Amino acid sequence: MTDQRVGLGVDVHPFALEPPPGRPLVLGGVTFPGECPLEGHSDADVIAHAVADAMLGAAGLGDLGAHFPDTDPSFSGANSIELLRGVAGLVEAAGWSLANADCTLVGERPKVAAHREEMVARLSAAAGGPVSVKATRPERLGSLGRVEGLACLAVALVTRTAAR
Repeated sequence: MTDQRVGLGVDVHPFALEPPPGRPLVLGGVTFPGECPLEGHSDADVIAHAVADAMLGAAGLGDLGAHFPDTDPSFSGANSIELLRGVAGLVEAAGWSLANADCTLVGERPKVAAHREEMVARLSAAAGGPVSVKATRPERLGSLGRVEGLACLAVALVTRTAAR
């Protein structure tokens, strides 16, 4: 029986064409004032969603939508850091713990360097293990390069904590 497993998570959200008043852009649990928010059922935090999906995949627990469906009104506007905390609980209950996760945000803006440490701290606390955050620009290529939205890719390594 394997004591380590890897999962991959990917999330993509478009920028809101008509953002609801007061809805901020949230990435890695950090609010980016003055930036156009992403469209989505929850707060549309692509980084938290990708990390959560990577963790769920590594633990063999399906995906974020299976546990927190966008058809459920109770998750409307949900704080994705809290969803990630819930995922960490599911992973732990299944006998796994996060060894680490690494993610890359893909988009032209916003610039995340000034917020990286806070994002890492919030994501790591919610996920129950170290999460690193990087960003890259698509150099004006495709929909992400035209600033139509953001994507995030994440990988997570989990280790067995209990016999199954």
